[in-house]
Amino acid sequence: MARLDEVLLESNTPCVLVAHSLGCHLVSAWAAHTRLVARVRAALLVAPSDPERDDAPPQIYNWRPVVRQRLPFHSLLVASSNDPVCSLAQAAVFAADWGSAWCLLGAHGHINGDSALSDWDAGHALLKSLA
Repeated sequence: MARLDEVLLESNTPCVLVAHSLGCHLVSAWAAHTRLVARVRAALLVAPSDPERDDAPPQIYNWRPVVRQRLPFHSLLVASSNDPVCSLAQAAVFAADWGSAWCLLGAHGHINGDSALSDWDAGHALLKSLA
């Protein structure tokens, strides 16, 4: 979170944050504690993981409890219907808690290099729409 503050302090223009998996939780935790939210225009939150699920690996327990405060900037959560680290239902709960718009991508796993999305042109388009 401190590094995110540093980067935003160095920026002269409002930024769009892009986060994947646990990075989505970093954005929500950061937004709840920083004084720099005005430097963020929006956030693209892709494939959030669920650190509170019963089978979560112990190394992500420190992300519990999930910060569920509404984000103070526009956000879009992109989820997959078959993500192995977060159920679709839980992704929808995160989107609602964070006040994020919702985009169901389809069955693309954890929306990563194994998801056969190539350069993910649709993701670039979503990012442009937020910018």
